[in-house]
Amino acid sequence: MKNHKNRKPTDGEKQTILTRAGLRKLEEELEHLKGTRRKEVAERIKQAKAFGDIHENAEYDDAKNEQAFVEGRILQIEQMLRNAHLIDDAPANSDTVSVGCTVRLKDLSAGGELRYTIVGSAEADPLRDRISNEAPVGQALIGRKKGDTVTVRVPAGTLKYTILEISG
Repeated sequence: MKNHKNRKPTDGEKQTILTRAGLRKLEEELEHLKGTRRKEVAERIKQAKAFGDIHENAEYDDAKNEQAFVEGRILQIEQMLRNAHLIDDAPANSDTVSVGCTVRLKDLSAGGELRYTIVGSAEADPLRDRISNEAPVGQALIGRKKGDTVTVRVPAGTLKYTILEISG
């Protein structure tokens, strides 16, 4: 793993908050894109050119679009890695909610309990209960303590949660 120092982003760039696992995942994706995917797309373009006129060649257009996507994603990941701010996977202070914490909540709006891990936006995966610190629920929870009740305005209405447990 490369050394990613916590540094301030340059003008116009956003800091990317990452856990060590998230950093590793981005580095692996970048390596795959630069190595394997670039070669695969270049080969597709080469084969599509062999079909003849590239002006009416759907295979060529598709391959060029894929190349643009791959190169765009490479640039995006490189920027995120340049502006990476590493957080501990298990925060030392689990008295307050912070990025890297797992929070167990009582849903006062719909009933039941929820468990979320608060992560940076680059690692957010709502299907795996990993919510961004920038999402409405994540923002409302950051800095709060066990027993606190938070009200969150979301597009679907208002949600209300009580924090039952905070763990690293």
